[in-house]
Order: sequence, then C-alpha cells, then structure tokens
Amino acid sequence: MAKYNIYGIGGALVDTEVEVSDKFLDDAKIDKGAMTLVDELRQKELIEAISSEDLISVKKCGGSVCNSVVAASNLGSRVFFSGKVADDADGELYINDLNRAGVDFHSAGQDPGTTGKCLVMVTEDAERTMNTFLGASDTLSSKEIDQEALLGSEWLYVEGYLVTDKARTKVTKEAVEFAKHHGVKIAISLSDLFLAEVFGDALRDVMGSYVDLIFCNIDEALAFTGSKDLDSAIEKLKLVTKAFAITDGAHGAITFDGESILRSNGVPAKAIDTNGAGDMFAGAFLYAITSGKGYDWAAKLANDCASRVVTQFGPRLGPEDFSEIKAKFGI
Repeated sequence: MAKYNIYGIGGALVDTEVEVSDKFLDDAKIDKGAMTLVDELRQKELIEAISSEDLISVKKCGGSVCNSVVAASNLGSRVFFSGKVADDADGELYINDLNRAGVDFHSAGQDPGTTGKCLVMVTEDAERTMNTFLGASDTLSSKEIDQEALLGSEWLYVEGYLVTDKARTKVTKEAVEFAKHHGVKIAISLSDLFLAEVFGDALRDVMGSYVDLIFCNIDEALAFTGSKDLDSAIEKLKLVTKAFAITDGAHGAITFDGESILRSNGVPAKAIDTNGAGDMFAGAFLYAITSGKGYDWAAKLANDCASRVVTQFGPRLGPEDFSEIKAKFGI
C-alpha cells in the first residue's frame, strides 16, 4: 500500500482573508474578481489599509493545492505537501497549521526571506479578489521536492499557478515526468481563467502527452482549449487528459471518467464567500477516487463539500462540518 494517497505541490502562501466593501476595492484601485500579483510593498500598503479599518480577517496556511490536500486529509486521505516558505513567523505559522491538519511537509529547511502571502478580499456578493505576493514560494526549487515521498504516493496533484515562472515551471515539469516514469498518477488544476488564457502553452508543456485528471471550471476549460462552447471544450480536453472534472458553480459539475460523461447536480447553498470552493471540490474528489469510489460518487461528495464552504467565511471547513459529511456519505 502506498504511504500517501496524494502528494501535492503548490504555492505556499499564508492566506489572509478579509471582508471588504466595493468602495474599499475602488479606493485602493483593485480590480474586483481578479488574482493580481503584487510586490511586498504594495501588499503591505493594503494590509495596513485593512488594519486601519479594523476589518475581520482569518489567517491560515494556504495556496490552492494546500487547501485541497488539507480538505482531503480531513476526510481521511494520507497526504504530503511540498511548497517553499521562509524562516519567518509566517513560515512557522504555515508549517504548524499544516501539521495540525495532518499534512506531512517536506524537510528541506527554510531559507531566509519572507513567506508568501495571499490577501483574499471578499465582498458582500461573495466575490473574491486576490492580491498575491509570492515571496519565498517564487523560488520553489527541486530541493523542495521529496522524491521518496513522491515515489510512495498514488497521485501527484499540482496547480496551474506554478507555471507563471520559467524556473517553477521547470521544477513542476520535472516532478510530473518523474511521477509518470514511476507510475504515479497526475492531476492538475488549471487554477485561474487568466492562467488558462495566458499560460496555456506552459500548462501543456508540464502535462506533456497526457495527464490522468484535470480540474477546471467552465471558463477555464473554454479558455484552455480555445473553444466557444462546452461540448467542443470537452472533446479537446479528452485529447490531453484521461479524465476531468469541470465545475459549474451552483449548477454542480461535469465529469469524464475515461468512458462516460456524467453530470452531477449542485447542492443549494446561500453563498457568502466563494473562496476555496474549487480547492475544496478537488480535495474531496481526490479523496473519493483514492478511496476506490467512482466519479459519480466523488462528484456528489465534492459538490456537497464545496456547497458548505461557500456558506461561511474562509476556505476551510471545521471538524463538525467534516463529521456531518462523513455521517452523510458513510465515510
């Protein structure tokens, strides 16, 4: 039996999530609904502006794949995460938070510097706007990839956010090729509409001739495949991946298990914060398929988990939520 069900590689970012008004975004000249890379000075200015208004915030270890493997761990998966943090207070917060979630972290050590941070600003309409300073995660290297742990894993899961830089793209591609060579299955998230549009070639380079599973939403699927309609996007995705899961917000998800297209209905929910919904879906889905469940069951579980996370502030569910989910699905 493999030591780990899932080995994740992603940006190691301390997420600070805060509720803001549209006026705050306008005054700060922030593009609503977008993920924007910023330098340390700009992010510091925004954090100071938020502090001056005494806005409610939540601080956790984060990054897309990190959120997914934490969710999978809470459901029962054995998971490992690789990402780069610095030897500062936020780096210690990140590692301790992972450990509390039952996630093993690589032991490459922490270099001097500043741990990356993602400022997630959520408005009343549940829209999320992200400003990210990559910090130490910008220099992710092969040192942070634990090949022994990867060899002992069923799946490697990587995020599209890693391909915005040539050096990180190289590290990611090498990890994917290493995993493929040793029979570890590959899952990748397209992560963001902007990434699918601008870094599609880098994503395809990392995937090589194929991957085993792609996670994306409808807009990302259309952009990545250059399609005008979903049916066309589905056919083009089949050329580069053995299977996929396309999320459609409150409408649920469309999945392909290598043989059949399946539609799983969404779970009604009053969304107050959509941050983390896609990450939660991917984590729950990976838990399900590594537990031997089919794609239909996996999508139902993932939709249920995602519907719960959007009804609260922050990208994580609590122990009581997971207890309810386990009872409902017989986990």
